[in-house]
Order: sequence, then C-alpha cells, then structure tokens
Amino acid sequence: MLFSCCPQRRPGQQPRAMTRVLPVPPWGRKPRDPPPNHPEPTHSRWPSPQVKQPPPPVRQPRTRVRDPEDVFPQMCPLIRGVFDVFLFPAATLGSLEFSLLYDQEHHALHCCIARAKGLKPMDSNGLADPYVKLHLLPGASKSNKLRTKTLKTTLNPAWNETLVYHGITDDEMSRKTLRLSVSDEDKFGHNEFIGETRVALKKLKFNQKKNFSVCLERVVPVTEDSEERGRILVSLTYSSQQGRLIVGVVRCAHLAAMDSNGYSDPFVKICLKPDMGKKAKNKTQIKKKTLNPEFNEEFGYEIKHGELAKKTLDISVWDYDMGKSNDFIGGCQLGIQAKGECLKHWYECLKNKDKKIERWHVLLNDNSAQFED
Repeated sequence: MLFSCCPQRRPGQQPRAMTRVLPVPPWGRKPRDPPPNHPEPTHSRWPSPQVKQPPPPVRQPRTRVRDPEDVFPQMCPLIRGVFDVFLFPAATLGSLEFSLLYDQEHHALHCCIARAKGLKPMDSNGLADPYVKLHLLPGASKSNKLRTKTLKTTLNPAWNETLVYHGITDDEMSRKTLRLSVSDEDKFGHNEFIGETRVALKKLKFNQKKNFSVCLERVVPVTEDSEERGRILVSLTYSSQQGRLIVGVVRCAHLAAMDSNGYSDPFVKICLKPDMGKKAKNKTQIKKKTLNPEFNEEFGYEIKHGELAKKTLDISVWDYDMGKSNDFIGGCQLGIQAKGECLKHWYECLKNKDKKIERWHVLLNDNSAQFED
C-alpha cells in the first residue's frame, strides 16, 4: 500500500501552495543584513529583515528667555518676584539710563545721566535719596570722580545732568573704563551703595552719542588708586624767527583736593633742564579754591632747535599753603626720554616748527622727588 505525504484534496479543489519552513538561527545569533546597494544572495538560509529607518527629527528653533513673563505669563506677582530675585538679581537693584559722547577735538567726555527706574529701597520709609557718581578707572579717586545732585525720597529719580571729563586723550579712551555707581545719601551715617555698571570707553565711536539703558549690578567697590592726580593742558611752539621754545600753560582739570575745604590753591611750575640756569624755572599765578584752574600763561626759553632733543621739560602742579611748605599735587615730564603722550607731544614740537601744538597730560604723584619746590 502506497502512502502519500501530501494532503488529500477533494475533487475540484485547487492545490494549496507549499509553505517553506525556514530553519531558526542559532541561539544568540542574528542574521546578517546584506551589504548596502547589493541584492540579497539567493543561497541565504533566511531572508534579512527589512528595517525601516525613522525620519530624522525636526529641530525646533531655540528661543531665548528675555523676561520671566514670557515663560510664565499667568504667574502670580508674588511668584514672579521670587523668580526675579533668584534668576535676575540685578533687576531688583533697578536700572540706569545715560548717554556718552566723546568730543575728540576738545578732548572731552560728556556723560549725560538721564534717570533711574525701580531702585532698591534703602530707607525706612521704603524710598531712597539717590545720586550717581562717575569714576574713571584706573585713576585717583578725587581727581577722577564726578557726581550728580541728590534727589530726595524717590525710587525713580530723573537727574538729566551732564557731567564732563576734560583732557581725555584718544589713548585714554582705548584703555579707560567708566564706572557709574548709584548710592543712597545718608546725612546721619555712611552713604549706602545701591548698584553700579561699567562701560569700556573703547566701545564708543568718536563724536557719536551712544545711549545706554542697563540693569545695575552688585559689584564690590573698587580699591582706590592714588597715582593719578588730575590733568594739565600744555601748548608747545618752537619759533624759528625768535629762536625760542614757547611753553603755554593753559588749564588744569580734575585736580586732587589738598585742603580741608575740598579744594586746592594750585599753581604750575615749569623747568627746562639740564644746564639752563636760573632762567630755566618759571611759575604761574596762584588760583584760589579751585580744582579746575585756568591760567593761559606763556613762558619762553632761548634755545637752538637742535639742542631741544637733549632737553627735558618738567611740569609740576602745586597747592599753595601760606606759612607752610607747598603740597605737591602731580607732575609730568616731556622729552625724548618720556613715554606715551609726553613723548609724542615733544616729538611733534620738534618736527613742526612755528606750529602751536596743544596736548593734555596726566599728572602723576609717584615720583615727586624729581620736581623741586
């Protein structure tokens, strides 16, 4: 008797397709995918699975958080205030609006202090008596500080004052920083610091006004530097017709206060050395009770043009004290051995005969022994 492994079919029934049974791969092994861009080999024991690659994720544009209300518009005022304290601590000190303009022709930096908003309360009445102090860094505290008037009992003061630094050179604009600090005036104690901001002057474009609106920051007050003691405007002219060097003492600005009244009684001494004798020394008149004296005096030295390269011009500013020795405020030296603006000024005088050249110079007190009283 013959047996058939194929299933019996009824008359009229279509034969079923044979199903191929694939062997199971060994335990722990997976069938290898065929190489890319190559057809699957016909002798494979089992077909490679067709894996569909997911579409690449769509990157959403990143947004910057500029204000807590942009993130939590429904946040209650109390929670929003706490949010500001922890993530935006500078905002709790208030903001300051001001503008800066550097007049290159007149070497003047104009600082217009407009207003402050939302200052931190400093007094028991929930208000403050604010004022703004300007400080050029680095520099001496007394000669480089200017301040506005004090406005009483307000957290939103509007000063609208313009304070001017005279004698600011292009070189100083490239390396100086202006510090603007807001403080609360206290008649019965120490003035309290509220906040500050700083501006690198190299960011300013000459002869173009720039407006600022910034949040105040709680920065540790800077240490005072007593090296710089003010500025002096000097003119140099070599007259080829007269054979003379004409030195003009025009004015001083932001001198250090040497007297108890907060002022000085300044005068200027100049000395051309070496080997010039008694005629080498000259001095201006004394200006009483001022830190920004105007002299407009000229002094002449008979000297050949070729000898100027061997000379040094000492310029010193003093505070006059009756019956006592005069106090040295600061000085500078012009000559071939000088540096920076002092060297540049002297060189321009030698190069340009019969031309009056004015320059501002910084007064220093780090080497007072070289200047004679």
